[in-house]
Amino acid sequence: MKKIMIFVAATILFGGCGVYNKYERPEVDTKGLIRDAVSDVDTLVVAPQDTASFGNLPWRSIFTDPLLQTLIERGLQKNANLQNAALTVQMYEVMLKAAKLAFLPAINFGSNSVGYIQTLYTDPSQTLKSYTFPMTASWTLDLFGNILSQKRSTQMKLLGFKDYQMAVRAQVISGIANSYYTLLMLDEQLRIATEMSGMAKETWEMMKLQYQLGRIRSTGVQSAEAAYLSTQTQINEFKRQIRATENALSLLIGQAGQQIPRSTLAEQSLPSEFSTGVGMALLKNRPDVHNAEMQLASCFHDVQTARSKFYPTISVGFTGSFGNSGGTLNPGKWLTNLFGNLTQPIFNRGALTANLKVSKIQYEQAFNTWQNAILSAGNEVSNALVNYNSYDRNSKLEAQRVEILAKSVEDTRALYKSSGSSYLEVLTAQTQLLNAQLNKVNNDFAKMQTVVSLYTALGGGGK
Repeated sequence: MKKIMIFVAATILFGGCGVYNKYERPEVDTKGLIRDAVSDVDTLVVAPQDTASFGNLPWRSIFTDPLLQTLIERGLQKNANLQNAALTVQMYEVMLKAAKLAFLPAINFGSNSVGYIQTLYTDPSQTLKSYTFPMTASWTLDLFGNILSQKRSTQMKLLGFKDYQMAVRAQVISGIANSYYTLLMLDEQLRIATEMSGMAKETWEMMKLQYQLGRIRSTGVQSAEAAYLSTQTQINEFKRQIRATENALSLLIGQAGQQIPRSTLAEQSLPSEFSTGVGMALLKNRPDVHNAEMQLASCFHDVQTARSKFYPTISVGFTGSFGNSGGTLNPGKWLTNLFGNLTQPIFNRGALTANLKVSKIQYEQAFNTWQNAILSAGNEVSNALVNYNSYDRNSKLEAQRVEILAKSVEDTRALYKSSGSSYLEVLTAQTQLLNAQLNKVNNDFAKMQTVVSLYTALGGGGK
């Protein structure tokens, strides 16, 4: 025993250094992670003094439409993917509790043994009962961090799945918001197409009258009728898309397909100024980036676990039983035994070395994945900022174009009545106006989508 204790002490002194290492975040360069949304040349890191960034805003501060908020709240309660993510987190919480209990001794009670012994040499008619109640207890001393590293690895995996839950939550919120804004866009496009259909019908009726008066040929009437039918086709298509979008949104919020209560595109008010923070502070809310780091931390502790396998396993135990297995008339008594085990791996056919090398390679892979997740997040934020500025400019230009083309339609119709313009000019002006109006709505919708994308790219904000 003395030699064993000396060996254990020497092993702890010379080999145990570094077994209890804790995970520390590796250095990562975030310079130029977010490109300037205005400059076409340089990259820019946004001012580091910014702490109240857009990425920290709760979703209610971004999506302020009360009807949309009601839909998001229902989705957070009923969405099947989000419910399954929550159950996965619960599963790993149970696994972590089990990992923590691994530090405690294991105690087992064996089945009781009862028998009868006939006393042939004393009194053949007398039968004695014998009984035994065995119990064992053992405890593994975690001197080299094997159990501790496994527990820490499980903790990191649990945090990773909590990140996954937050990522699903952000996806549910953004999916509901995008579907809602799609409905508003389709409603507005349907309204524009309906108004243009009325105007096209008036033009058709006007040209039929002009044809009856002999002022134009039949081709003019045919062109006007074709333009009117084209608007009818667009109306039917918008109605079809509205129904399909309502069904998709209903599925997101966990209900059967039905009509979705909503406001209008003109009533929406979204943030237009985006403070995004800097570097890792900007990305601290990104569930996928944090999850990638937790996977890295888990691999770090797996390396520690693999390294601890080279050190001895020390366990102490206790066995005891209560009974009178000899079958005597005396009452039962306790029989106890204390023991200790020490197992030192010497040669295991290279399995321990291979396991350590594999664990180190997996750590390097996790590091690369984490680095790439940071770069991907930066790209998403950069793209969202550039897209917002671009769609905002396009929307303003389309608004000017709509205003000019609306005046053009009014003037050409008036000139046509006085024979100052041809029917082709009238139809062309109306078609251009319709296209400009629909483009304006598309740009407004794209700008809203970009806000949703930026919300997701910055990690889904607060609660």
